[in-house]
Amino acid sequence: MISVIIPTLNEQTTISDVVHLVQNAAEVSEILIIDDKSLDDTIKNAKSEKTKIYTSTKLGKGASMRDGMLLANNEIIVFLDADIATYPGNIIKILTEPIINDKADFVKSVFDRQAGRVTELVAKPLISLLFPELAHFSQPLSGMIAGKKSLFERLSFENDYGVDIGLLIDMHQIKARISEVHIGYIENRMQSLEQLGKMSVEVSRAILKRAESIKQSNLEVLEDISIIRDQMDFAIKESLLGLKKMLIFDMDNTILRNSFITTLATTYKFQDKLISVVTENSNPYTRTKLVAKLLKGLNIKQLLETLDSIPITNDFENTVQIFKSYGYLCGIISDSYDCITNHIVNKFGLDFSIANELEFSNSIASGEVKIPSVFIKTKESNCNHDFCKSNAMREIAKRYKIDIKNIIAIGDSESDICMIKDCGIGIAFCSTNETLNLVADKIISERSFTSLVEFIQ
Repeated sequence: MISVIIPTLNEQTTISDVVHLVQNAAEVSEILIIDDKSLDDTIKNAKSEKTKIYTSTKLGKGASMRDGMLLANNEIIVFLDADIATYPGNIIKILTEPIINDKADFVKSVFDRQAGRVTELVAKPLISLLFPELAHFSQPLSGMIAGKKSLFERLSFENDYGVDIGLLIDMHQIKARISEVHIGYIENRMQSLEQLGKMSVEVSRAILKRAESIKQSNLEVLEDISIIRDQMDFAIKESLLGLKKMLIFDMDNTILRNSFITTLATTYKFQDKLISVVTENSNPYTRTKLVAKLLKGLNIKQLLETLDSIPITNDFENTVQIFKSYGYLCGIISDSYDCITNHIVNKFGLDFSIANELEFSNSIASGEVKIPSVFIKTKESNCNHDFCKSNAMREIAKRYKIDIKNIIAIGDSESDICMIKDCGIGIAFCSTNETLNLVADKIISERSFTSLVEFIQ
């Protein structure tokens, strides 16, 4: 069977067509949408019974491709661009047939198109100069490719637009059998001059890095002129600005019926180290940094598989849908990690999540973590904590223009106290923390959100 991976970024107008086409291919057993924090309705339009939706661990097309490859369960993988509405109906067969028939290990597509300036002005001249044995490939930057997972795992995926040319060169260097197949006429979104400039730099860098004759000093110069894309903060969708009410969930022991980090520690045998970090460090900043170090070396697939092994509170998904039907914006504020909370957002159709940003290199946790500035104390804070969920709640309320009195927040632990105390309606969920139960407007003692729904009805 075949896994299809579709990296996405703001492709709301075409993604549903691509998904519909792919899911009709009998040989496809899974479709992975790896989203790069789209600002539009890409995720909503990508949802179907056959799609699995994930948020990329790092911004950039290549990072999304690497994540998808790691998460894929089949040996044959197809990568498709999400911004194309003119794929032939048998695109999967065309790309995979050489592999299935043992004629190739890696397949690049060639197609007719309306433009290809970076290919003609940058990629082809450099390839001809540095890798003349690859000069016959008509479209070395094509993103519609297929290959064997066992080979992809041996390669280095560039994080950015250099990924496609990088994979081609790397496949050649490991002596994979490479074929080029024609897929007809392709029409995709035209790039702006700024985007083309960025793409040119990234493609050039990927080629030069793989050329042994290029001095390292030249690479560093090229690196210096690269256009760096800062990670964007969570975005406000125009369709959500009219909503005036919000429901905020804690994640551990609220949405999840257990703690993610505790479950991860049990699975990967670092319980004793976790206990030492938690009990010996009262400062939340230091504790967060030290806990993240325990995750070093684990990859995104291991993290998400652990998350998916934790039972969800039974009526969580239904509760979210009911609240959204009442005009509520629904999201998560957690002191866990954004790669975990984003997975829940994608899976259950929430609107946002705020959590610590676990850092990855090649889809593997580096052991480093960034604490978003929205958690940090400001002059508007109501508590003396340096880092607090209530600060994040106030910031997101401001961004969505929602009165804090119109927010319902639900949680179970000490870290939720200020958020539940400051919001309009605070709810303690199966909590053993006496202070939290004292400040909450409502206490739910059963692991169900049924009474929460009854509360608003």
